[in-house]
Amino acid sequence: MSTSHADAVTFSDLSRNPRAVAERAARLGRVRVTHRDAPDFYLTTADREEEREQTLATASRLFLALIKYDPTARALVIAMPEVFPWVRHLSSDELRAFTLELVEALSDAAELDVDATVQEVVAGWRATARIKADPAQYGEARRPTCGDFGPVQVSP
Repeated sequence: MSTSHADAVTFSDLSRNPRAVAERAARLGRVRVTHRDAPDFYLTTADREEEREQTLATASRLFLALIKYDPTARALVIAMPEVFPWVRHLSSDELRAFTLELVEALSDAAELDVDATVQEVVAGWRATARIKADPAQYGEARRPTCGDFGPVQVSP
């Protein structure tokens, strides 16, 4: 769901007239608060946010139930190319693994409020598909290596 520029206010607007901005957020459901020197954020009502959380939890539980009754996750695996067209570069075992990992990450997002994991799972599998889509890169990635390549750089 995206918010149009008409549904946005500046941080200065919020500072100058918080009541009007809060009323607007309540009326529209949420408003984007833009900030010149910091990330934007959304202002929304608590009941609306709670409804969004319940919706995510319901969807997550539905996916988990589908997997419980069909351990191969056939229905979900069949649907994955509609959502992620790049999965065509994954093997059937990789596609099934991606599907299960994604459902587990969605469950964590819904039940534990851990949202970043879903995007990490998608980004990781997309990177795998990207490498596999280029035969030269995939061949290079599969070549054996030897030696010490030095310390690993970990970014924050």
